[in-house]
Amino acid sequence: MESVKVETTIKNPKELTEKHTKASLYKTVWRWHFYAGIFFAPLIIFLAITGGCYLFKPQIENHMYHDLYYVKQGEQKISSSEQINEVKKNYPNAEITSFTPSFKENRTSEVGTTDNGESVSVYVNPYNGDFIGRINEDERFMASVKDLHNGELWGGTIGNRLVELAACWAIILIITGVYLWWPRKNKSLSGILFPRFSKSKRVFWGDIHAVTAFWFSLFIAIILLSGLMWTDVWGSMAKSAVDATGTGSPVGDQPWEKHAFPESTVPTKEVADVPWAAENLPVPNSIASEGTPISIEKVIQIAESKNVIPGYKIVFPEDKTGVYTVYLDPADVYPDRPKPWTQQTLHIDQYNGEVLAKLGWKDYGIMGKIISLGISFHQGDFGFINQLFNLLLVLALIVIPLSGLIMWKKRKPNGKLGAPALPENFKMLKGVALIILVLGIFFPLVGISLLFVWVLDYLVTKRIPMVKQWIG
Repeated sequence: MESVKVETTIKNPKELTEKHTKASLYKTVWRWHFYAGIFFAPLIIFLAITGGCYLFKPQIENHMYHDLYYVKQGEQKISSSEQINEVKKNYPNAEITSFTPSFKENRTSEVGTTDNGESVSVYVNPYNGDFIGRINEDERFMASVKDLHNGELWGGTIGNRLVELAACWAIILIITGVYLWWPRKNKSLSGILFPRFSKSKRVFWGDIHAVTAFWFSLFIAIILLSGLMWTDVWGSMAKSAVDATGTGSPVGDQPWEKHAFPESTVPTKEVADVPWAAENLPVPNSIASEGTPISIEKVIQIAESKNVIPGYKIVFPEDKTGVYTVYLDPADVYPDRPKPWTQQTLHIDQYNGEVLAKLGWKDYGIMGKIISLGISFHQGDFGFINQLFNLLLVLALIVIPLSGLIMWKKRKPNGKLGAPALPENFKMLKGVALIILVLGIFFPLVGISLLFVWVLDYLVTKRIPMVKQWIG
């Protein structure tokens, strides 16, 4: 009987270690992806629905307030001062805070007022000054939708932070999802570029989850990042970084129209809802504190001389040293929305009419322009096609977490959470520590929550058998 020679191949220990490390990192990332998906999926779906509704704000408000926005075209418009005086007659105790001149032949003029502590917009016929109607700004339907979307209505500051955290984690879910989805072996395109309809329901929903994310993740990430620019933590940090590098809007001695007059410490965003790039522009003070303020007609004349596109709003000075602030946000003009690069912000001395500061698209830095374009894309400012495309992204942003939840329900054991298994010999891998550090710097709220998850797994789940068994 012939002896059989058996060759035993001993793998390189270094290769085994590297393979084990990669497997542990994969399991760790999968577990993070799972936790974040389970916790934030309902909130992400909620944000998609409210955002999708707010996306069509121009059309919705145009329909809801049609009788306030439009009048029959007349022969000759009366002066803006006369229109404002008619409002003063009807509301003698109200303070006039802003004025939006009629920008179409059939559009009303809007007079902003503060009445008994409430912000009220009054609409008047520009041809005869007749009162058309009024809206309490806090009672607008779309104002409620916006406050739902940013978390203010249902959670105040905590709600706002949760929304920010959900948006940050949605970006991380995209990144971790790509890492988990990335083909590691030679596979067919089915299940990668398109779903496999002939497989089991669990496989089908897994494909719907991954394939939808593959096709739309880049644009969803743009939507999420541009939305984060409005948040308190990440948005404020990003704004400070952009301002510090001078890539947002001009700072200091820059080649833009700004004179050496006294400035207040008040940023423009505190006095007017200006475009993002102009929010931190310091509000200058009027030179004289006494005298007769210029007329609203003079302010309009100055705005037109600076080529501000009709549809702009004029914010009145708050006190004797204040200025008129004129700004155009294309998102406010419907149906013929000007393009984002028509944004303008002016600060005008209330006594002599001199333009103390003027900031327009050409004055924005590279990041100011990129972020402004992202925000305009986010809001659908490029027109109806932009809105329809964003609606498609909204649907994708609903399908992705929803399919993930369905997939989870089909795979999880009864009575258990069904989380992916902890890596063997789980510890703070260098790669894991680096990821937490980087995310903590770039997304502070994510870094804190990620550290919490790691502590939960390492100190609680691993050491308490009952918890470990339930989580899975």
